[in-house]
Amino acid sequence: MFFTGKGGVGKTSTACAVAVNLADRGKKVLLISTDPASNLQDVFNTELDGKGKPIEGVPGLVVANLNPEEAAREYRESVIGPYKGKLPESVIANMEEQLSGSCTVEIAAFDQFSNFITDKTTENLYDYIIFDTAPTGHTLRMLQLPSAWSNFISESTHGASCLGQLAGLEDKKSIYKDAVANLADKDKTTLILVSRPEETPLAEAERSSLELSDLGINNQILIINGVLGEMSDALSKKMADKQQSAMENIPQGLKKFKTFTLPLRSYNILGLDKIRAFFTSDHYKTVSEGKNTVDLKQLSTLIDDLYKTGKKVIFTMGKGGVGKTTIAATIALELAKKGVKVHLTSTDPADHLNYVIEGSANITLSKIDEKQELLNYQNEVLSKARETMNEEDVAYVEEDLRSPCTQEIAVFRAFAEIVDKAEDEVVVIDTAPTGHTLLLLDSTQSYHKEVQRTKGETPLSVQRLLPRLRDDKQTEVVIVTLPEATPVFEASRLRDDLSRAGINNKWWVANQCLSMTATNNPMLLARAGAERQWLEKVREISEGNFVAIPWLEDASITNISKVVTNH
Repeated sequence: MFFTGKGGVGKTSTACAVAVNLADRGKKVLLISTDPASNLQDVFNTELDGKGKPIEGVPGLVVANLNPEEAAREYRESVIGPYKGKLPESVIANMEEQLSGSCTVEIAAFDQFSNFITDKTTENLYDYIIFDTAPTGHTLRMLQLPSAWSNFISESTHGASCLGQLAGLEDKKSIYKDAVANLADKDKTTLILVSRPEETPLAEAERSSLELSDLGINNQILIINGVLGEMSDALSKKMADKQQSAMENIPQGLKKFKTFTLPLRSYNILGLDKIRAFFTSDHYKTVSEGKNTVDLKQLSTLIDDLYKTGKKVIFTMGKGGVGKTTIAATIALELAKKGVKVHLTSTDPADHLNYVIEGSANITLSKIDEKQELLNYQNEVLSKARETMNEEDVAYVEEDLRSPCTQEIAVFRAFAEIVDKAEDEVVVIDTAPTGHTLLLLDSTQSYHKEVQRTKGETPLSVQRLLPRLRDDKQTEVVIVTLPEATPVFEASRLRDDLSRAGINNKWWVANQCLSMTATNNPMLLARAGAERQWLEKVREISEGNFVAIPWLEDASITNISKVVTNH
């Protein structure tokens, strides 16, 4: 069984509960996590390793916690080691950056768990093998392409791309072939899509489902986790109505699957008693201390600081669904009210931005079509590739161009053009590239001097923008997260990523905080209490430079602006 879904939807909790339930019924179960932010050790209160440890109190259950980042480090060294001392330092640095993205981490993770999928001894030893993070369709297609194993890959770690991540894995080709075949075998494998009853996670689940269906992995089921059952006040009713609306308008591609729902729980899934209760019960108390005692600054504090420091380029950054676009638009609108000339550029196709900004003084809006920018970039790269490559190698490049980094690079080039023209105004941008992407764009400059063939030139506007982004007097990256475990871990990784690229981050926004609402619903009060540790974690990482926004039924720019005004 493979569990897949966006960060924070409850993959680990659900996978653990399924594993323990099966073991309690006398089955032999191996549970494996390949998530870099996994908290399996805390869930089972057991020191884990990559080989597997029996869990005390659950006869028949063995749990392994693979470390894909460690695997990626070892893999990078195996690829780059032979070239050290033979190639210039700038070339080595570029190769290292090529192999430091999420694609490489995922392929290194797949390398680790392929051994579990294909090993006959393991298969005979266990009734069920459960993975709490599934590989993406992009990774699996990479592993299936015959050109991925040609010399071209070993030699071509050039250009703004993740090319080269398979260079050290030639001897594993037959294992991967078996692993992918096992995944597509409906008698052996079930893929469990995990989502929340919200639009963004459901859309993401549909995307994953279609990607994997294209590879013949069709034995899929859907679990919608976190459905609010008890409605006892206005806020809980609004939240339940919003969830019902998302489930009634479920994406077309998910309607054909058998679907299960899990109720929202008040507690974190830690310890065997909580794991066993996850599918059946929730004995929360009506706690007066559910409200947060963390000193929460309002969004106006962040906006005042941006105004006083006179930042010229402001990014909002974070995982999908945390509210980047709305926060970016609110910052733009509030700065414009202070008399600052602002240009907001967004990839959000929704018309509500136009509606809010139309007629507002001091603010202009531009919209970037992500799909069109990606297509333009892919066409540019492929036309150059076809001049020198055979069809097999071109097929590999085509797949590489589906990676998340490629989309970021394509969109970022369009952003750079806008920022380049906006010397006399503040530019607010609602989607920032990761540090990895920025380093790829940067290393393309120096690497091009060493290797006279490159995939796509880096425009002058991008070359000019990178130094500007590294100047903390001009640029602010605002990281947006939710007060929950996985979004905070992921945001922290994004910050490390930016730091590697020499880009400063000062401000964080904790969005959708129940602890700032007037709810008296016992379940929501208990959830508000659970937010406290994550708000403290954000405070610690940001050194106190964070602001919080309450949970809003309609988290529109107009409503968030009202929150700013009221405070």
